[in-house]
Amino acid sequence: MKIAFLADPLASFKTYKDSTYAMMVEAAKRGHTVYAFEQKDMAVNAGVAYANVAEITILDDSKDWYRAAPARETNLGEFDAIVQRKDPPFDMEYIYGTYMLELAEKQGANVFNKPSAIRDHNEKLAIAQFSEFTSPTLVTADEARIRAFQAEHGDVILKPLDGMGGTGIFRVKPDAMNLGAIIETLTDNGRRTIMAQRFIPDIAKGDKRILVIGGKPVPFSLARIPQNGEVRGNLAAGGLGVAQPLTERDFEIAHALGPVLAARGLLLVGLDVIGDCLTEVNVTSPTCFQEITQQAGFPVAAMFVDAVEAAVEAAARAR
Repeated sequence: MKIAFLADPLASFKTYKDSTYAMMVEAAKRGHTVYAFEQKDMAVNAGVAYANVAEITILDDSKDWYRAAPARETNLGEFDAIVQRKDPPFDMEYIYGTYMLELAEKQGANVFNKPSAIRDHNEKLAIAQFSEFTSPTLVTADEARIRAFQAEHGDVILKPLDGMGGTGIFRVKPDAMNLGAIIETLTDNGRRTIMAQRFIPDIAKGDKRILVIGGKPVPFSLARIPQNGEVRGNLAAGGLGVAQPLTERDFEIAHALGPVLAARGLLLVGLDVIGDCLTEVNVTSPTCFQEITQQAGFPVAAMFVDAVEAAVEAAARAR
């Protein structure tokens, strides 16, 4: 197969932990031809999506790990699979990219995750579709509603709907210290919608990343445990990642959401769970492949490439 990865610059990869790197290595090991391009390399001309795409040779050196052939303008419909791995911010440029990838789908490419499904699943707000698994949650830009929610639940988390890596997350305790300033900052004085959630004390045990691939859960999560008094467990915020087997509740959530999300075109999803509660549904570029593989021995990248191969074969049979 010809597999193209839409990703951030390859030179920026931290290969010891990068999930896209693990995907590329596994695909190349199986004999698939690997390509890479960035969002800025895409263009649409006369209704056809193109990109300046480079074929990548994977080297057996984690520091000097690839060679890129000269990029050439390529009709994106030429690829058997395009794997969307561009990191947020999920801004209008990101959305424009999904529109171009939809054209690539019409040209014959299989895109994972499906571009329209990425647009339809805000990583914070998507949990509202599965409220039976969440802690009490409010989404609003209205200060009075947020104040009433905090008064009811006492200890709450406030966060933007478009953040990543733990950015912009605030904990407000029952004394409501600085609540007004936090609301003003996050909502831009009522102009921006945010999320409020009742604080989950089990964050001390970690914010668990559960990977669901092709509708099926990886049997180990990565618990990202806050350090140094932080309330955030995100690895980008200094959290300690510890792989651990899924709990019965973890499996319940993953088995309930997995088939639904897969049917919508989301081949790879990262469910964030604190304690027994679902807190996010990550669909843009879920990570933690390597940490789980290194600590638990489970071949996450192999499971992912298996799913890509199966999806491409199923699409070919359906044509």
